[in-house]
Amino acid sequence: QVQLVESGGGLVQAGDSLRLSCAASERTFSRYAMAWFRQAPGKEREFVAHISWSGANTYYGDSVKGRFTISRDSAKNTGYLQMDSLKPDDTAVYYCAAGVVSNLGGPGQYKYLYWGQGTQVTVSS
Repeated sequence: QVQLVESGGGLVQAGDSLRLSCAASERTFSRYAMAWFRQAPGKEREFVAHISWSGANTYYGDSVKGRFTISRDSAKNTGYLQMDSLKPDDTAVYYCAAGVVSNLGGPGQYKYLYWGQGTQVTVSS
């Protein structure tokens, strides 16, 4: 059982940057692909980014491509989401996930076993 804890959210202005962290409780985290999702009030959960277990492959949702960067540090059992040029539309609760249980449909549609509790990101205009 892997527990994931997100941190780094907050209130920022449009154009600012934030870096989210996802700390895992187990070293087995390094064997898992991981991803970030977000959910805004009244909206469905949205895929943000995916990174392979090795870190060699990344994949982004269209709405964040070119602005967000996913990475991981296996030695620290931690994943990251660097968010630049933030927009009010990026306001949401951000969740990290790990452990792909279904890889049908490509990285944007993978299903994950482990989820964090989420961290709020609010971008003011």
